[in-house]
Amino acid sequence: HLVEKIQRVYESENRQMGVHPEKTVLYSCIMKNFIVFDLEWNQNPGGKEASVERLPFEIFEIGAVKLNEEREKVAEFHRIIRPCVYRQMHRIISEVTHVSIEELERDGEPFAAVMEDFLKWCGEDCIFCTWGSMDLTELQRNMVYHGMTIPFPKPFLFYDVQKLYSLCYQDGKARISLDEAVETFALDVDAPFHRALGDAEYTGRVMRAMDFESVKDYVSVDYYMPPESEDEEFTLRFPEYTKFVSRMFETKEEAMEEKRVTDVVCTKCRRMLRKKIRWFSSGQRYYLCLAACPEHGLMKGKIRMKKSEDGRIFAVKTVKPVDEEGAEAVYQKKEEARIRRAEKSRQKKLHGME
Repeated sequence: HLVEKIQRVYESENRQMGVHPEKTVLYSCIMKNFIVFDLEWNQNPGGKEASVERLPFEIFEIGAVKLNEEREKVAEFHRIIRPCVYRQMHRIISEVTHVSIEELERDGEPFAAVMEDFLKWCGEDCIFCTWGSMDLTELQRNMVYHGMTIPFPKPFLFYDVQKLYSLCYQDGKARISLDEAVETFALDVDAPFHRALGDAEYTGRVMRAMDFESVKDYVSVDYYMPPESEDEEFTLRFPEYTKFVSRMFETKEEAMEEKRVTDVVCTKCRRMLRKKIRWFSSGQRYYLCLAACPEHGLMKGKIRMKKSEDGRIFAVKTVKPVDEEGAEAVYQKKEEARIRRAEKSRQKKLHGME
């Protein structure tokens, strides 16, 4: 409720200042528990082509630890799930987890029952934390397959501890494995890796060991449920950049016709900016542009086109300040894109003459 109140004040100030209107999501971990969880899942031994549609991975284990505001462990959760889709273990998964179908059949419970218990155990006032970004998406896919209603908010924000580790100790882009992070901090290793409860425990320990306070503003967004309407579109404001997530469109061309998608707003003063380089395609899923703020300098815009579960397209736009070197990189990519287009056009003409 406190965050919602701050949100209303923030939006009111925006209107009074006459800056670009946007639904900015403010995020706070005040008075919340951290639910650090991990999943283990199986897949079709016959490969992707033989997989069940929209359920590439079937969860067979959930492990979680609950941390308080000081990131101290206060509870744990662990359950085995009986498989109902993939009744044979994929060879690699069996080798990594050392789990057999016989064990799952013997000790497992129905997925829906386990999920209901898990959500009740989590409580209402919590923040999910995972190592990597896949677990929440696959959790929701399994819930939908089993006919469960997804209770999570939109937007669904969480902490990707793997990303936070990189922001703390690497370049923010590199990703290391959980066991490497555990080794780096010389943490106790008293449970096997690649099992749900053990990996959740280790992720929680890494959270306690790292400089979490310095990166706690960098929440991640789960994209399983993209915005359905303009009212659900939102902007996240980070210390160095902003991220806008659009509603869904039928095509990327339709998305690029939407002004809210292509507007570039200064990350600091929130004024609408004039583009020095208009949006151009840089690969099949990316668009880049360069804009200038008279007060805060050059801003780089980047749009990633993502596909929803039903095949529609939504845009994730980031805007961040860049120096002259960063601006030159955008100019270079534009020139490379121009050369590719010219070569593609030349090849079409040659084929047309044959």
